[in-house]
Amino acid sequence: MAVRYLTPEGMTHPTPYHHVAVGSGTRHVHVAGQIARLADGTPVAEGDLAGQVAQALRNTATGLAGAGARFDDVLRLTFYVTDWRPEKIGEFMAGVEQVGEEIGLALPLPPASLIGVDYLFEPGVLVEVEATAVVD
Repeated sequence: MAVRYLTPEGMTHPTPYHHVAVGSGTRHVHVAGQIARLADGTPVAEGDLAGQVAQALRNTATGLAGAGARFDDVLRLTFYVTDWRPEKIGEFMAGVEQVGEEIGLALPLPPASLIGVDYLFEPGVLVEVEATAVVD
């Protein structure tokens, strides 16, 4: 495996993600921000944060697969969420859990950041996901 995850002693635990990823692959894969749209551009899960997280992660998995990568190869995930408030974490994690087995995304997640933003792409887009991976 090209990526090893860890949370060294002395770092906050438990968290829904690993704090550190060590990559040893030879190719870097960067998946641009993915939103909750089907391939033809049809919006998915309008007004539903969990549903949008799930679809954006599905799209991220498709991008990774196109480059010969999987979520096991991901060094880092970045989530941008509109109108973020800490009380939304349950709904956010429900979206991750809803799709995790389907796309091969295990918990805890790779190192991740969740960044609250005012606006994404266009009205109705609640979440965007970016991924960086390394493969042999």
